[in-house]
Amino acid sequence: MTETFRLADQIRRAFEGNAWHGDSIVELLSGVNAATAAARPIKSAHSIWEILLHIAAWDDDVVRRIGGTVVEVTDEQNFPTIKDTSEAAWTQAIESTKKIHNELIKAVASFPDSRLTEQVPGKSEKHYNFYYLLSGIVQHELYHAGQIALLKKAAV
Repeated sequence: MTETFRLADQIRRAFEGNAWHGDSIVELLSGVNAATAAARPIKSAHSIWEILLHIAAWDDDVVRRIGGTVVEVTDEQNFPTIKDTSEAAWTQAIESTKKIHNELIKAVASFPDSRLTEQVPGKSEKHYNFYYLLSGIVQHELYHAGQIALLKKAAV
């Protein structure tokens, strides 16, 4: 089994389930409707919906960097403003994020181990290689899963 296969598996588990720590992002989103997703039960925090789109933006960033593109996530991409808070828009946001996440899993699983120590395009920090990026996206998913869990509890 390759290291990138293991990394892809950890990314998948954090997002889809069967993670060691507890509920994944998809499991946490179960039963969350559009009103709850758009709510701000903690005034200074982002909504569940904004966090989900933030996850999608960074998953896409990693996919593009794996492909050799230098990318910078804009402020609007980082935490987009939610303009349509309908159930259909919420369902679309979830499905779109799942699609991007699946692209990420495929890209990581097929990434050669031999390239893990290569510098990530557009990053000048010496430590910012592909291993750092790919293990970091696992941490990113889990960090935001915790936020979603707290927001979901606060919205009840």
